[in-house]
Amino acid sequence: MNSVRYTWPEGKKCAVVLSFDFDGITPYLWRSRHSQSKGISEKEQRRFGPRQGIYRILELLEKWEIKGSFYIPGVTAEEYPQAVEAIAKCGHEIGLHGYLHERVDELTRDKIEETLIKGKAAIEHIVGQRKMGYRSPSWEMTEDTFEVIKKYEVLYDSSLMGADHPYWINQMVELPVQWLLDDAIFYRYVGGGASVNPPANPATVIDTWKKEFEGIKKYGGLFMLTMHPWLSGRGSRILALESLISYLKMDSEIWWATAQEVAAYHQSLEVEGKNACLTEMIDR
Repeated sequence: MNSVRYTWPEGKKCAVVLSFDFDGITPYLWRSRHSQSKGISEKEQRRFGPRQGIYRILELLEKWEIKGSFYIPGVTAEEYPQAVEAIAKCGHEIGLHGYLHERVDELTRDKIEETLIKGKAAIEHIVGQRKMGYRSPSWEMTEDTFEVIKKYEVLYDSSLMGADHPYWINQMVELPVQWLLDDAIFYRYVGGGASVNPPANPATVIDTWKKEFEGIKKYGGLFMLTMHPWLSGRGSRILALESLISYLKMDSEIWWATAQEVAAYHQSLEVEGKNACLTEMIDR
């Protein structure tokens, strides 16, 4: 039996989205909220992202004329409004990512709603009111979270891994992620016994991502790459990322898009009645 392929615009074979979780120090603050550690090493390591990494990434995307998708916790927006302004000024998509990078599976429904409201307000204070997509911190989701983001007319979710192309879940467009396409599993190293393996060689990471792209393209999927400015904003990793972009740019069968553009496209297919068999397969 032949597998069913997802239909992309203009006969393209796959879509590529470069996404960035602009966390800053928020995951550390959430994780250590009940402790009083005197250490500042991890916080300083993470501050590299909003101080330097984000601007290197923006420069790289501008050079290659790519629009990315940036998911920003409210606290990061409050602490680094100039970086959020720079992202918006360059025309990139900005999405919701909690307030303090809270894990939603550890929150009540009321708290989830509170973090969404506060995170949205912090971003809109800088860039103005707008409809946004959502990526849950730590890629965890709950039924309550889906109900909350639907209530506030969030455009889509990008936190789950139930397919390798866009699909519907809980009446919400889902733009799937996956761990193999997240830079954190390769580069995150904070020392102090919290990390086991040293950071991977960027050349090895890029080779892994190229192979995953080849597989995704073969099956007509979505290549959703997730990066963090405090990790991928480092010198050798920026150079490696540029080598990947250069490689992908040679492929004329790619649809380059933001996550919001992919979500809007998937919704248009629903209206037109296309990819119905794919929707049915996922819902079952």
